[in-house]
Amino acid sequence: MPTFPFELVSPEKLVFSGEVEAVVVPGVEGEFTVLKDHAPTLALLKPGIIEYDQSQSQKTRLFVRGGFAQIAPDGLTILAEQAIALEELDAAKLDADLKNAEEDVADAKSNEARRVATEKRDQLNELKAALKL
Repeated sequence: MPTFPFELVSPEKLVFSGEVEAVVVPGVEGEFTVLKDHAPTLALLKPGIIEYDQSQSQKTRLFVRGGFAQIAPDGLTILAEQAIALEELDAAKLDADLKNAEEDVADAKSNEARRVATEKRDQLNELKAALKL
């Protein structure tokens, strides 16, 4: 299968840069797959799982918390708000973080604090749903 250049960038680091055969992207209008010679597109990402194939035997899956995907003639670039390898996620820690976030929503003293806490809680719920935990 033909390959194309793919870069996945988070605010902290360049997560991946290399040649891939395919990338499954969680777009806000639905999940889509990018292959070599895909039409140029700019897409908004929702929290979900990105899966890319470096070869038929090597697949990588990461959770992204949203961002943008730019498909151009020279490849695919994803700018993610956050990117976490699935093997780094722990169900027990995720449940504890979710419980803390729910307590933060209940304890919020201002509208802004409640908004921030609610956003964090919602992102954790989206992560849990994306991982089917």
